Amino acid sequence: MERIKQRIGPTLYRQRVYFQLHRAANMFSVGTTLFHIENMPWLHNSFYHFLRFSGLIFLGKRNYLDVQVRRSVLASERLPEAFHGFRVLHLSDLHIDLDRDLALTDRLIAKLRGLEYDLCVLTGDYRASTIGEFETSVREMEKIRRHLKGPVLAVLGNHDFIEMAPALERMGYRFLLNENVPIEREGSTVYVAGVDDPHIYRTDNFEKACDGIPHDGFSLLLSHSPETYKVAAACGFDMMLCGHTHGGQVCLPGGVAIIHNSKSPHRMTAGLWSYHDMIGYTSRGTGACGIPVRFFCPPEIVLHELRREPSPLVRSRWRAHGP
Repeated sequence: MERIKQRIGPTLYRQRVYFQLHRAANMFSVGTTLFHIENMPWLHNSFYHFLRFSGLIFLGKRNYLDVQVRRSVLASERLPEAFHGFRVLHLSDLHIDLDRDLALTDRLIAKLRGLEYDLCVLTGDYRASTIGEFETSVREMEKIRRHLKGPVLAVLGNHDFIEMAPALERMGYRFLLNENVPIEREGSTVYVAGVDDPHIYRTDNFEKACDGIPHDGFSLLLSHSPETYKVAAACGFDMMLCGHTHGGQVCLPGGVAIIHNSKSPHRMTAGLWSYHDMIGYTSRGTGACGIPVRFFCPPEIVLHELRREPSPLVRSRWRAHGP
């Protein structure tokens, strides 16, 4: 943990551990209130009993395990030519130990077989609870890592304790704790940065995450939540991948989210979006939170294809000066 402390910085490390301990003692986390959904387990219990007595629990559980492979295109005129066609596999919000029978692990592994990609990224929330033990989730993440090809870059979410990082990194996950790494291809470079959880712990540090990225360098940000979109765009990031919202998880017909639990515009709840010159994608999540059910919002793993071409989503010519 000393190495992790040095990487994230002593101040943010103390802040994260402090509020982890407060959450474990059933106290409120940074900036949350009694009515924050993270502090309302009674709501999950009530909804579970409603689904159980109505018979909808079986449909919801079937939907929860119906993991879909979704394909998207992330286009930018600034993308280096060598990265045209570069494929990024995106997993988010696995909450892998939510269901007692751990059936999601095998379902996910089956979906991963045969997929071709150049880089895999994960945008947080690997365990179900926000307190207590995390050994089960770490063990299941080890099984999944065996079926992920090549480098795997990841960030922590608001359900993840920072103490999980060393064990997961020994398995081959590379966490970006307000850090960035260069990805090289045919003499060109794309910088992938990651910030720590901005939603509950608020330990994201963009100045540190951008350190070393050239002003004219092409950069992609991993953030657990889309609520960092304004700062990310102001720092000059070209693309941003995130999760946290679960796309609503329980939606109205047509995928209209009832709750998305993020301080960001509703259009950023799921799928592709843009803000000024930055292209973003919010994953609907690979697992589920609270209860292992989904309605009108299927879980997904996303295969992004990067293309060097104008994006139909970008209309602004605004451009920051770079990280």
